[in-house]
Amino acid sequence: MPSDPSLFINRELSWLEFNARVLCEAFDERNPLLERVKFLSIFSTNLDEFYMVRVAGLRRQIAAGMPPQAPDGMTPQEQLDAIHVRVAELVALQRTCLHDELLPALAGHGIRLITMEDLSTTEWQTIDQYFESHVFPVLTPLAVDPSHPFPYISNLSLSLAVELRNPVTGAEEFARVKVPRSLPRWISVGRTNHFIALERVIAANLSALFPGMDILGSNAFRVTRYSDLELELSEEPEDLMELIEEQVFKRRFAEVVRVEIESGTPLKLQALLLDELRDDQSEDMPALPDIDLVETGPLLELSDLMMLASLDIPELRDPPLVPAVPRELREQSRSIFSLIRERDILVHHPFDSFSASVEQFITAAAVDDNVLAIK
Repeated sequence: MPSDPSLFINRELSWLEFNARVLCEAFDERNPLLERVKFLSIFSTNLDEFYMVRVAGLRRQIAAGMPPQAPDGMTPQEQLDAIHVRVAELVALQRTCLHDELLPALAGHGIRLITMEDLSTTEWQTIDQYFESHVFPVLTPLAVDPSHPFPYISNLSLSLAVELRNPVTGAEEFARVKVPRSLPRWISVGRTNHFIALERVIAANLSALFPGMDILGSNAFRVTRYSDLELELSEEPEDLMELIEEQVFKRRFAEVVRVEIESGTPLKLQALLLDELRDDQSEDMPALPDIDLVETGPLLELSDLMMLASLDIPELRDPPLVPAVPRELREQSRSIFSLIRERDILVHHPFDSFSASVEQFITAAAVDDNVLAIK
């Protein structure tokens, strides 16, 4: 096997180029518009998983003092440095794709992501009623002061960092409001296919959450934590479920590997978030570097764009894929067992029908007296 590092492409950087190819599909005007939105959403989801597993894994290698093991010769720190450079480029391209290409194109088809300032008086009233009946009851604002420590921020949760001032004492305070996952991210405002982000509705109603306080401002942020499973299997198979449950519980409190912030977040607030989240790290992990604070634009968690990509507008989507039935399986009069005794049948999913192949095979096995078990 060749040992020259120059002959190898780094695995992490190669994966980023794969995700860049996904982003290219969002730029490609040959794709239907909502399919392009879908690709942009997939790009975001992929990047989340990359940070949760691959970037977090590299940081753990550094913390453990592991020697460089990558075939390309790059050390974990060199890989992280290269990742930060490439991700910054890709996130900038993603922002350009969304705001300069997709949103204007969507608006041309009557699909708009609007702000509170775009609402009419009637729409304001509708959104206020929605907030009071659906949003307010599920919100839990958490203030930070000497008697209330910085709250735990769960993985991939979208939050509002709120700056407050006590009008009596003049003291400035910080609070966190978690954007609930139990509600749709994009709220319909009455006009067909006009939507507003849930966090913007919450931000416009902060006075209801903090009565008597002056609202100085609010900005969205999002935290990514290490989320890989580290399984050391014992010889007892019944321990597997318990082991997985333990690891899933532990990763809820794993170290932070990325903090995404809304454009325009004040430097003071950025520093506060970094300081508090650094205190949340375990002692055996390196401190969260400034470079892992990522400004992603006016909208965060673009994976939620999948909801818009799912709008039922056939002319803006790919036609439904109708799987083909392999020629050998079209003979309804013959058992599938007799067919595969004669020759192998290759099926390629999703292009070949799953129901006419795999499901038919399992169904035939389930009623065949000669079958002892299905494994």
